[in-house]
Amino acid sequence: MKPIIRCSKLQQEKAVNNDQKRGKTVPMKISIIANPEKAEAADVTKYIEQWARENNIQLVPSPQLETLLNRAWAGDSRAEPGVDCIFVLGGDGTLLSVARRVAPVGIPILGINLGNLGFLTSIELSGLKDGLDSLIRQGIHVEERMMLEAEVVRADAPPELFYALNDMVITKGAFARMIRLTVSFSGQYVDTFPADGVIVSSPTGSTAYCLSAGGPIVSPDLEAMIVIPICPHNLYSRPMVISPTEEVSISIVTQGVEAMLTVDGQYGVHLKSRDKVTVRKAPFYTRLVRTKDRTFFSVLREKLQEGTSSD
Repeated sequence: MKPIIRCSKLQQEKAVNNDQKRGKTVPMKISIIANPEKAEAADVTKYIEQWARENNIQLVPSPQLETLLNRAWAGDSRAEPGVDCIFVLGGDGTLLSVARRVAPVGIPILGINLGNLGFLTSIELSGLKDGLDSLIRQGIHVEERMMLEAEVVRADAPPELFYALNDMVITKGAFARMIRLTVSFSGQYVDTFPADGVIVSSPTGSTAYCLSAGGPIVSPDLEAMIVIPICPHNLYSRPMVISPTEEVSISIVTQGVEAMLTVDGQYGVHLKSRDKVTVRKAPFYTRLVRTKDRTFFSVLREKLQEGTSSD
């Protein structure tokens, strides 16, 4: 079980070299990434900038953040430490895209929901003021969420690596025909079956496509992988929860078929017959900032009931 890492309050003094000896307070550094397609993004950004100035919180401009991230990805030590927290304005999709880029650097992410569902975000737009003020009054928690790494191996190309917070999904192409898939766990053959595809989900992704496909809900403080066949044409292929130390290898058996690897439902990679996809636990985590009153189970209860009848 992954521990919840408790962070200090935003205005707490930080021990930094000589500043600690002099009793100086080092301002918290935050940056803002907003989805420009959201109508409220500009106004919410202005509100957060004003809130930051009033609370002695330093804003790192987006271009500077981009430079830090590029340096970090290139292994440049000048990227450290840079930013203490990134505020992400948008829905779950926006947060997923930011997480894939930021997770290897280790910067915590605070999601502010401007979308529809908001499973991964910590603050709703209707509670923006109270949510931000609670970070000052009560401090925050950082949850470490397990991520997935997918390696695509082809006969005529070097291996490619992709990373996801929610899931890796292999699906058939545009035509309404099934594909045959062979699945192995850490070199041990499991099954070959016809289906529309297969999902490999993290615990965080268990409330996404995994849930819709009949998979289990897995608490995100656990580390595991969930393997879910999509519409299998047999009587025995069922979702499986396996150890995070396993490697899930999936090969496309059907000849001349179109298939796709989709990363977090946002990035697609075309696959051909005999291509092999191996999914394993990623070597880093997404660090999500959570307010004290927003637990996984309270969000689960709230969000899954939104689509139900009030009768």
